[in-house]
Amino acid sequence: MPGRPAVDPHRTEALRTGARDERTVRTARPAPLASWSVAGSLDETVLLPRAPLEQDASAVPAPRAPSDVGPGRDDKALVKASGGMAVATLVSRLTGFLRTLGLTAIVGLNLVGSSFNVANTLPNIIFELLLGGVLTSVVIPVLVQAAKEDGDRGDAFAQKLLSGATVGLLLATTLAVVAAPLLIRPYLDPSVDVELAVDFAYLLLPQIFFYGMGALFGAILNSRANFGPAAWAPVLNNLVALVALGIYAVLPSPPVGISDTQLLVLGVGSTLGIVVQAAVMLPAMRRVGFHWKWRFGWDRRLSAFGGLAAWVVGYVLVSQVGLAAILRVASGSDEGGPAIYSYAWLLIQVPYGVLGVSLLTALMPRMSAAAANGRTDQVVADLSLGTRLSTVTLLPMSALLTVFGSQLGVALFSVGRSGPEGAASLGGAMAASAFGLLPMAVVMLQMRVFYAMNDARTPTLIMVVITALKVPMAYLCPVLLPPEQVVLGLAGVNAFGFVVGLVVGNIWLRVRLGHLDTRRVLRTFVLTLLASIVAVLVAVLCVTLLERVLGGSASLVLRSWLVLVSGSVVFLVVVAVAMRVLRVPELEPVVSRLRRLLGRGRAPSA
Repeated sequence: MPGRPAVDPHRTEALRTGARDERTVRTARPAPLASWSVAGSLDETVLLPRAPLEQDASAVPAPRAPSDVGPGRDDKALVKASGGMAVATLVSRLTGFLRTLGLTAIVGLNLVGSSFNVANTLPNIIFELLLGGVLTSVVIPVLVQAAKEDGDRGDAFAQKLLSGATVGLLLATTLAVVAAPLLIRPYLDPSVDVELAVDFAYLLLPQIFFYGMGALFGAILNSRANFGPAAWAPVLNNLVALVALGIYAVLPSPPVGISDTQLLVLGVGSTLGIVVQAAVMLPAMRRVGFHWKWRFGWDRRLSAFGGLAAWVVGYVLVSQVGLAAILRVASGSDEGGPAIYSYAWLLIQVPYGVLGVSLLTALMPRMSAAAANGRTDQVVADLSLGTRLSTVTLLPMSALLTVFGSQLGVALFSVGRSGPEGAASLGGAMAASAFGLLPMAVVMLQMRVFYAMNDARTPTLIMVVITALKVPMAYLCPVLLPPEQVVLGLAGVNAFGFVVGLVVGNIWLRVRLGHLDTRRVLRTFVLTLLASIVAVLVAVLCVTLLERVLGGSASLVLRSWLVLVSGSVVFLVVVAVAMRVLRVPELEPVVSRLRRLLGRGRAPSA
C-alpha cells in the first residue's frame, strides 16, 4: 500500500505480533545529540536515537502541542549539546595532555616517574575500563530497561544499584589498599626497588572507589541523554592534578629520589582530582530529576547486572595480566621503561579520546535500545558507521604518528627531567605503537556492541585471547631486541594485541549478527589508507628538503619542532584533499560538523 512503511525482516517475534494497520504511527524519544548523515545514504544518525519501532495508534498518547514538547525535542538544543560534548572532550584531552607534559617535565622519565606510573596502574585501568566505557556500557542497557519498564523512570532501581555498588566498591577499595604491596610486585622486576611504588599505591589506590562511583553517575546521566557533566568532569580532574604538579615543582627536592612532602603532594593531589571528577556529577543528577537515596533490596534485574559485572571484573583481571607482564619486562630493561611505555600509550590514545570516545558514548544508549528491541539491523548499521567514521578520523592520525612520532617525542618532552634521550625513547614508542590506534577504537566499538546485547562474557573471552598472545610476545622482547629497543618492542606488542582483538571480535560478531556491512567498511579503509600513504610520501619529501636546507645549523629540539610542524601541516592538507578526490563519503559529516562548530564560534552572542 502506498506510503506504508516497509516491513523489516529483522524484527523479533514479539514485535511481529499484534495488529498492524494504517493507523500505526512513529513515536520518538528525546534525542541526546545532533545528527550525522553520510552522503545522502540510508545511514541514520550516529548521535541521535533511531526512530522507535511502530506502535499501534491506540496505545500511543495523542501528540502534544509544540509548546509542550520538552527540551529534548528542540533541534537547536540538540546541536548545542552535541557541540558542547565535543568541546568538553577536546578540552579534557588537551588538559590531560598538559598533565602528561607536566609529569614528564617535573617528575621525569626515571625511577620516580616509573614508580608513580606503576602505582597508578590499577586506578588508571579502572578509569579506562569503567569510566572509559566498559562498566558504563554494562550499566546503561540495564538502566534503559528499568526506565522502560518502571513507572518511576527507573529511579528506584538506580537507587538500589548505587547503594549496593557503594558498599561493594568501598570494600573492594579497602582490600586493594591493604594489599598494595602484593598488588604492586607483579608489575616490577625483582631487581627494582618497589618501596617507592608501594608508598604511591597507598595514596593512589583509593581512586578505585571514586572511579567506580563516577562511572555509575555518568551511566545514570547518559541513560537520561545528559552527556555534558560526564564529559566535563575529567577537565576538573586534570586541573586539580596540574595544581598539584605546580606545588610539587616548587617544593625542595633531594638530589636523588623524592621527599616525603613531594610524595604526599603528588599522591594526594592525583587522588583529589578523581574525587572532584566524581563529585561534580552529583548536582547534575539532581537537575535531571534523580535523587540518590539509600535503598537496599533485591531486584531481578540486579541479578542480570551482577552476572554482567562479574564478567567485567574478569575482563579487568585478565587485562591486568597482560599489562603486568609488559611493565615487568619494561622495568627489567630500564628503570624508566615503565614510565616511557605508559606515557607513550597514553599519548597514542589522545586522538582516540578526542575523536572516538564521544562517538562511543553517544552510540551506546542507541545501540542498547536497538538491541533491546531486537533490531539487529540497526545494531549492525551503528557498528558499520562507527567503524567507518573511526577509520576516516583515526587512520590518518596513525600514519602521522608513525612517521613523525619520534620528532613529536623530542619536541614536546625534551624539557625538565626527561632529557633528549628519554624523550626520543618516548617518541619512538609512540611511533612503534601508532598502528594500533584504529584497531583499538574498533575493538572498543565491538565491545560496546556485545554489551548492548547484554553480553559481557564475550569481551572477556576476547581479552583472554589477546592476553594469551601478548604475554609470551612481551617476554620475547628482551631476547630478540637490544636493551634500548625493548620498550619499543613492548609498545608494538600491545598495539598488535588490538589487531588480534579486532579480527577475533569481527569473527564473533559475524557469527552472532550475520552480515556486518564489511564491504563498505573495507572500501572506506582502503580509500583512507591510500590517501594517508600519498600524504605521508608528500610530507616526507617536504621534510627531507627542509632538513637539507637546515643542514647542521639547528639544534635537535628546534629541528624536531620544524620537522613536526611542517610535516604535520603538509600531511593534513594532502590527506584531506586526497580523501576528497577519492570521494570518501564519511569525510563529509566530519567536515560539516567542524564547519558548524567553527560557525558557532564566530557567531556574535545575542
